[in-house]
This record gives sequence, structure tokens and C-alpha cells, in this order.
Amino acid sequence: MEQPRNELVTLTTDRLVLRAPQESDIDAIFAACQDAEIQRWTVVPVPYRRKDAEFFVHTLAPEGVAKDSEFIWCVVERGTGRLVGAQAVTRKADDPAAASVGWWTVQEQRGRGYTVEAARAVARWALTDLGLRRLQWLAYVGNDGSRAVAERVGYRYEGTLRSYADQRGVFQDAWVASLLPADLDRRTGADQD
Repeated sequence: MEQPRNELVTLTTDRLVLRAPQESDIDAIFAACQDAEIQRWTVVPVPYRRKDAEFFVHTLAPEGVAKDSEFIWCVVERGTGRLVGAQAVTRKADDPAAASVGWWTVQEQRGRGYTVEAARAVARWALTDLGLRRLQWLAYVGNDGSRAVAERVGYRYEGTLRSYADQRGVFQDAWVASLLPADLDRRTGADQD
């Protein structure tokens, strides 16, 4: 399904709506990104200021869509509209048929399966509607929460890349896994909840 340029497709699941970041999300994004775990495992600026949340909403997210290079969603609960987290798909500059994925989850929303639910919706969209041949998940070694999400979505672990992922000027070891279109419906019984 082709989307108009400059407009991010809205995705829905049983419990969630994934939509473009909005002005009304700025306070919740700012509050969420004060969490030490989000700062530890992502590349958000530290300290995270309100102007960083404004940049995320007003510049980073819309420019990525306009350039057809990065797609960023705010994940909110259906009904309440409460922020659950964020999801992103970033095309690889050297291979536009492949992309990396990333996510973060608001501290109070962890452990409910929301990130898995959202990541499945994003993966299905990227590998079917966007037509990508490969999604790559990358996380700093030790980010067990993100790894658990990737595994439940169906990403296949490929290894550890030593001194690979830059985080604020320091290179960290990183885990890498991939998901291909053929993997979308390959899930174990425990993952089909």
C-alpha cells in the first residue's frame, strides 16, 4: 500500500495505536526519556531536555518520513491514548531494501507485552507494505529486555559485533538479529499469546 509522501501510516493492534509523533506527545516523551534505562540502552541525548523531545516530534520524525529513510511511531494505548513507547524503522543508506529497527518503552508500561505487539505490527508493515527484504535488530550487549522482545517477534540471532555500535562517542559490543519476510509467521507456541 503506497502512502502519501510526508505521511506516516498509522498501525493498529488489539491494544495499541502506532502513529506519527504529535505536539501533544512532547511532555510524555520528555518524561519517558528521563528514565535511566532508556538512556542506558539507546542513543537519546543525556541529559534529555524538553528541546530534545520537541526536536524528535517536530524535526526528526517528519524529516525521516519525507526522505523515505526513517519511520518513527509513538505507540499509545487504544482508548486512553497514554504513551507506551516508540518504534522506528531506519533504512540502510547503502541498501534501501534493508532497515534497522529500534524501540523503547515507558518504564511504567514494561512487562505488558506492548513492545512485542507493536514490534510485530512494525515488522509486518516494513516487510510487506514497505517491501523490505531484511530487518535488522541491533542492541548493546546486556540489553536483555530488548533481546527478549526481538526473540518473541521472531528475529533470528546472528551474533555479537565487537566494538560496533556508537553510543555518544563510545563504541559498544552489540547483538545482531534479523527478520525476513519468510519469518513473519514463524513463532513458537509460547509466542502466540
